Amino acid sequence: MTRQLHLNLFIQSRGHHEASWRHPESSALALTDIEYFRDLARRAEAGLFDSIFLADTLALMDTVAHAASTWLEPITTLAAIAGSTCRIGLIATASTTYSEPFNLARQFGSLDHISGGRVGWNIVTSWLAAAARNYGGESLVSHDERYERGEEFVQVVKALWDSWADDAVLDDRASGHYARAERIRPIDHAGKYYRVSGPLNMPRGPQGRPVFVQAGSSDTGRRFAARHAEAVFTAQMEKKTAQDFYADLKRLAIAEGRRPEHVLILPGLSPVLASTEAEAQRLARDLAELTEPEVGRKRLSGRFGGHDFSHLPLDRPLTPEDFPDPGSVQAARSRTEVIVGLVRRENYTLRQLLAYLAGARGHFTTAGTPEQIADLIEDWFNDGAADGFNLMPPLLPSMLDVFIAEVVPLLQKRGLFRSAYEGKTLRDHFQLPRPTVPI
Repeated sequence: MTRQLHLNLFIQSRGHHEASWRHPESSALALTDIEYFRDLARRAEAGLFDSIFLADTLALMDTVAHAASTWLEPITTLAAIAGSTCRIGLIATASTTYSEPFNLARQFGSLDHISGGRVGWNIVTSWLAAAARNYGGESLVSHDERYERGEEFVQVVKALWDSWADDAVLDDRASGHYARAERIRPIDHAGKYYRVSGPLNMPRGPQGRPVFVQAGSSDTGRRFAARHAEAVFTAQMEKKTAQDFYADLKRLAIAEGRRPEHVLILPGLSPVLASTEAEAQRLARDLAELTEPEVGRKRLSGRFGGHDFSHLPLDRPLTPEDFPDPGSVQAARSRTEVIVGLVRRENYTLRQLLAYLAGARGHFTTAGTPEQIADLIEDWFNDGAADGFNLMPPLLPSMLDVFIAEVVPLLQKRGLFRSAYEGKTLRDHFQLPRPTVPI
């Protein structure tokens, strides 16, 4: 099968730039208005994107006075979007740290039926200290324990989704037999963190199982992804590190006995687009001028598990010693490694670092023409850095519209991207096999 480029739309606030909610080109709809999300999903579907993605945060951020977020719970939001779309994949984040496997399996299993097989689960181990306090804990669960619990959680959910054979449902009115009971089995899981009898109380979904997505890039996160992930969202600030990550994760997947093409790697890309490079740079500066440095300082603190950066002046060049050792951080360890690496490489001041992170929180940001962005995508795709991209428009919907109208046709003309949907499920779009059931 010919390798093809994959595009996912990451919907966040009114765009991924920290100041997007203030910009006149961003949507005027409230971030609690479901029509905002339905409209973006329909636009992405018209652009033939593989999928849309909603992240999640399990606490109110302390930046709320000066920064908008995405407020609606993602699983219920995708259920509402499913009826307004036909082909585009629907991916939502759900935490293994603060969920129960049986509940999550039912929710995503239901979504897969509702959408006709278009759902993916972004598997996260929650790192936010404020989230721990909302779920009965005063302290954050350690990084290693979160992944240990997450490993068992995924095993349980996978077993629940596999607890019905594909042919278990008869629905034979004449004979009076609805299902083959012998084709439905309990899972009888008894582990360190979970005891679940099963089986799941619903038939197997159209995809067999929802697509597994993962976004951790620490060493532990990579090994977790190599075992389970079918698509990986990753933050890479330059092509060389993206190539290193790509090669390492494919190698780890092979070591786990998996085919490397069944682990799609999608770096985040947040392009400011305009008809000329100068105009794109001007728009990027306009966005930067709308940012509030103290919002960025608080978000930086959250990334480092609540570390206090208030003593750092805005205009002194930073050094890696200004940050905790990423290996000691129990929060978003992979992102802290990216940030410290950026400081080491660029010698940024705190103001410059916060302005860069305001663009897309550590993902690759750039400004240019549609031709330049298409060139970048083609280069990374063909040179071992990406199987596609997690598109993070800085302004929504305006930058999405420009990307669809001007970048997508260039990718199609170069034979990199589809001209029509060929399948109906997210597995079809991602060119992934349907899992079999050992019953």
